[in-house]
Amino acid sequence: MSQWKPFAVSLLIPLALGGLAAALTGPAFALYEGLARPALSPPGPVFPTVWTLLYLLMGTASWLVWKSRGTFRKEGLCLYGIQLVLQFCWSPIFFRCQNFALGLFWIALLWVTVLLTTARFFLQNRLAGGLMIPYGLWVLFAGYLNAGILFLN
Repeated sequence: MSQWKPFAVSLLIPLALGGLAAALTGPAFALYEGLARPALSPPGPVFPTVWTLLYLLMGTASWLVWKSRGTFRKEGLCLYGIQLVLQFCWSPIFFRCQNFALGLFWIALLWVTVLLTTARFFLQNRLAGGLMIPYGLWVLFAGYLNAGILFLN
């Protein structure tokens, strides 16, 4: 029973930050749908479903690292926190400020941080590292979308 509270908190942290970022972005879907977008751009309603799944995977990964006792635990969780903050900031930069150039820089910084987090998670717990891979791939895809929007608009 004592493991359920930390697990729930681990899930709630990324979900809450994602929800707050979405609330701060305003009419993000309307902006996204109104932009010239690169090929392979999914429709706007796909994003909340994908992000929810990714946040659940990330939260589970962080919990696995948190409950383990090893050399890379503290460093991995610190990097995880940094990438959560970077992720939180990207949406307002891109949607609220409509600063696509800064958004591209920010998402590149986020992607590097996600790679470092994933590497540390792998060193601490292989499953935790594996759970971060879809997130890293999605951030890479989001970078592609951000770059396409920057150059097409």
